[in-house]
Amino acid sequence: MELWFATTNKDKFKEIKELLKNLPLEVHGAFEMPHYSAPEENGETFLENAKIKARFLKAMKPQSWILADDSGLEVPAMKNLPGVHSARYAGPRARDIENTTKLLHQMGLQKIADRTALFKCVMVLLGPNNEEQVSEGILKGTIAGQAKGKTGFGYDPIFIPESNTQTLAELGMAVKNRLSHRAQALRTIRTHLEGILAGV
Repeated sequence: MELWFATTNKDKFKEIKELLKNLPLEVHGAFEMPHYSAPEENGETFLENAKIKARFLKAMKPQSWILADDSGLEVPAMKNLPGVHSARYAGPRARDIENTTKLLHQMGLQKIADRTALFKCVMVLLGPNNEEQVSEGILKGTIAGQAKGKTGFGYDPIFIPESNTQTLAELGMAVKNRLSHRAQALRTIRTHLEGILAGV
């Protein structure tokens, strides 16, 4: 069975492929398509943006299973910013380090004492007949005082998961793939796919 993941982020694709390993699936990323250009993510929620990406790729691959996600970091003390703008918080083509630097700078400027934060991921799976499965994952934690760690991507170097003292980027990919918001959301999707592949 062929499954296409609606992303141009190769790091995110690696995570998804690893989390779906051992399933009899051909997993592809939208970036493999030579003329693919990601749609504008103008939704107001993670769910809206995930559906935009899923439906856009579905129109290009109507017979395939399509998986899309939208995810980001929310800091309650900053009115849940960066939220749906997480990937472009410091600008439309911002690099990860620019986004994390801006967030730490803004928190410093506003003298925010409550560093509570959470990662949220919403996934949408579309089947060949447009059947839809939605799943959500949340990872709670806090924002570190400075970036630490070399693995992962995005805000991983400044996010310390609950019950930990190190950032996701310090903990490494094996730990992240067990804890992360994306891993949590994908567990439900994986179970659904396992049922389909087993003919349940």
